[in-house]
Amino acid sequence: MPIVKREPSSISQGLIGPAKAGSAESLGRLFEIYANYLKVLAATRLDAKLRHRVSPSDVVQETFLEATRDFPQFHGATQPELLAWLRKILVNNLARVIERHVLAGKRDVRREVSLQQLAASLEKSTLRLDAILADPGRSPSELAASQDAAVLLADELAQLPDDYRQVLILRNLEGLSFPEVAKQMNRSHGAVRMLWLRAIERLRSGLGAGETV
Repeated sequence: MPIVKREPSSISQGLIGPAKAGSAESLGRLFEIYANYLKVLAATRLDAKLRHRVSPSDVVQETFLEATRDFPQFHGATQPELLAWLRKILVNNLARVIERHVLAGKRDVRREVSLQQLAASLEKSTLRLDAILADPGRSPSELAASQDAAVLLADELAQLPDDYRQVLILRNLEGLSFPEVAKQMNRSHGAVRMLWLRAIERLRSGLGAGETV
């Protein structure tokens, strides 16, 4: 595993109980810890045209508003359970955004977004985010540690320049080929590959990790 700067799971473990007991401060701190993680996941489901109308931050903000309202219905007690619950709310909000901005007015298109398909695609992005730094030989008991790495990685992604963050999201999280990334970013294949290499180097530097991506 890479050098861990802090452990989100251990921090959240001490906040979930007070939050469930009604502490608005603890709940706000929990949301702060996972804000970048959810923004990165939301960005994988919003294409460039859609991001001109609504940003990942907007979707995450709405997710946190609903999570605050519905937190008494959260019955988990661990980071994996909390993240799974927040991702479910995020999926519902992304579905509404797509319904409102993409399918609205298209009379010949079914206007119901498949939540199962959207959830499945988001889960793939979640696994790719985790896998960038994950140990392939980990045991189930290491799930919290791997999710810590994913949350820390999302925090580092949030600090990168926009083009670095975009190329990593398109290439590593959406799983696009370099030609597909080049088309999305309106750049040449070679320029995108160089940008990706620089982004990887900056990301490794920020994380203090020497593993191969």
